[in-house]
Amino acid sequence: MYPPELVKPMQTELENAGFKSLHSALEVEEILKKEGTTLVVVNSVCGCAAGTARPGAVLSLQYDKIPSNLATVFAGVDVEATATARENMIPFPPSSPAIALFKDGVLVHMLERHHIEGRSAEVIASNLAGAYEEHC
Repeated sequence: MYPPELVKPMQTELENAGFKSLHSALEVEEILKKEGTTLVVVNSVCGCAAGTARPGAVLSLQYDKIPSNLATVFAGVDVEATATARENMIPFPPSSPAIALFKDGVLVHMLERHHIEGRSAEVIASNLAGAYEEHC
């Protein structure tokens, strides 16, 4: 577990862009039951989360089509919420960071850590924009 003062700026970066931080399994279940599309970012303290995952997710919101709901869980902090989010991301193995797009509760697009590492925020945003165009 990470100390709250360490992760707060990382949570705030997504919250300031409109993402709702989820801290319990129930909150994850409730947002995934919502009609429409839901983007879930599995946040992390790693460098690729800071350098590309969070900025890419935020940058992806500049396009015309965007998800109806924006949510984030923090790996190593929101243990219960992260576990529930990851259960809904099966068949993909747990990955931090990760970005998943759900439509009416069904996983339709997934970016695992290996899709994020070494790529720019712009590439991440473009990938997500393509998924939004198809599913939102």
